[in-house]
Amino acid sequence: MDATLTARAAGDLAKDAGSKSAAIEHVGRLPEHIAIIMDGNGRWAEERGMSRTRGHRAGLDALRRCITRADERKIRYLTIFAFSSENWSRPKSEIDDLFKLLNTFIRRDLKKLHRNGVRVRMIGNRENLEQDILRQITEAEELTKDNDGMVLVVAFNYGARSEIIGVVRGLVASAARGEVSESEITESLISDRLDTEGIPDPDLLIRTSGEKRLSNFLLWQCAYTEFVFTESYWPDFDSQMLDEAITEYGQRDRRYGGIVQSVGT
Repeated sequence: MDATLTARAAGDLAKDAGSKSAAIEHVGRLPEHIAIIMDGNGRWAEERGMSRTRGHRAGLDALRRCITRADERKIRYLTIFAFSSENWSRPKSEIDDLFKLLNTFIRRDLKKLHRNGVRVRMIGNRENLEQDILRQITEAEELTKDNDGMVLVVAFNYGARSEIIGVVRGLVASAARGEVSESEITESLISDRLDTEGIPDPDLLIRTSGEKRLSNFLLWQCAYTEFVFTESYWPDFDSQMLDEAITEYGQRDRRYGGIVQSVGT
């Protein structure tokens, strides 16, 4: 890794350590499941006269900070949007760099995650991925499958519309075989056939870089998710920003279409 990025990462760790030593006000409840759209790596780099690859590398440092802090805050599920099915339209050189970063993450970070009891789970379409990538994904899932700590869900080659279409096709096929009737098709049944089967819907979704859209990420699962948008690019996202998003979530009233009863009413 570049010396400048390594120095920056060390500075960020020192900053995070200082913030951890300070008293943190835990307002309201903690989200059980946080999903993050890690946006702005390329723009972060371009504004600094760097290559987009450097931005993605800095984004990997931010991811490490985020995983560590989420685990410290006892977040049960953390889902990250690592590579969209739409990202194939990017230049091949950038795609190759992103795949190399996935290799780097698994190679350098997997053992630490395993030691910390983190379970790794991948969601997304695996059909057109290279065998080396598939092998590493399988290795990560197999090594950590019995861990009972935080679940790190990596959305890789993932697109929510494709995911939903796959569920619909599966239900049509099941109905044709007489395995499921129309009345048996419920929200619960559909949820159980999504890539995220067994994982609760996100309570909080964070998107960086000032963009305010889902970009085909967890469309079904985010029906009642609370959103927090930050202007910061992903490489600048740190523990304090995660804490602030969690605090904001804790101050919101989640009504799920109902109303909040006032005290005494």
